[in-house]
Amino acid sequence: MIRKVITALVLVPLAVAFISFAVANRQTIVVSFDPFDQTDPALSVALPLFALILVLVIGGVVIGGIAAWMGQGKWRWRARHFERKAHELRAELDQLKRRSSMAEPPAGSMPDDYRPQLTIPPPAA
Repeated sequence: MIRKVITALVLVPLAVAFISFAVANRQTIVVSFDPFDQTDPALSVALPLFALILVLVIGGVVIGGIAAWMGQGKWRWRARHFERKAHELRAELDQLKRRSSMAEPPAGSMPDDYRPQLTIPPPAA
């Protein structure tokens, strides 16, 4: 509940700021991709200023996300590796448990007069 309130407290002012920025910067600008001919560029796009800024912000978020994803590749590989290793060790443990339960004699198979071979001497007085 608190997380939703905090999210609303952050997103509502950001939305208001973005909408007011978009309304204030509706003029069309020309973005040119031709550095040699400024009067008649071969590659140019006319769009509102707020749209250009929005596209640049979205592009930055996408590039940052890709960079973070690639930077965490080592950790994802380690997680997969150790998960696979844990699975193999669990399977080996189950196999050893099954093997040891087959090797143990049944619980009631020892004679009644059986005594262990090792005895603890009484304490010296």
